[in-house]
Order: sequence, then structure tokens, then C-alpha cells
Amino acid sequence: MSEKVDARGLSCPQPVIMTLNAVKKGFDKELEIVVDTKTSMENVSRALQSKGLKVKEVLEDGELFTIKASKE
Repeated sequence: MSEKVDARGLSCPQPVIMTLNAVKKGFDKELEIVVDTKTSMENVSRALQSKGLKVKEVLEDGELFTIKASKE
């Protein structure tokens, strides 16, 4: 199953915690996280990589960042 995490408007470490909780729940294909600061994007990306996930792409749309990750 694909999982989406909307962490807009939240400051760190909340986006990282939400992302790690989604990883713990498990997913089959892709995890998508939306944040609204570059710092959150960087922290979430590092957290995903530390859990063995691959950050496939980061889309930037104005002030929004969408991080797409999958299991390797």
C-alpha cells in the first residue's frame, strides 16, 4: 500500500516523527511526504535513508516539498 504523510505547517522534529511512524506501519510501494520547509525536507530525507529507504525524488513546488521514497 502507498502511504502519504502531510506534515505541512509542522516544525521539526514532528515531520520526522510522522515519517518514521509511517515507516513502522509498513507500506508496499511508495511513501510520499509533503513538508513546507527545506530544513524539514532535508531532515525527513536523512531519516528515510537511515531506515534503509531510497529517496527517489524530491519535487519542489513553491514552498512545498514532496519527498517520494521506496524500499530498496
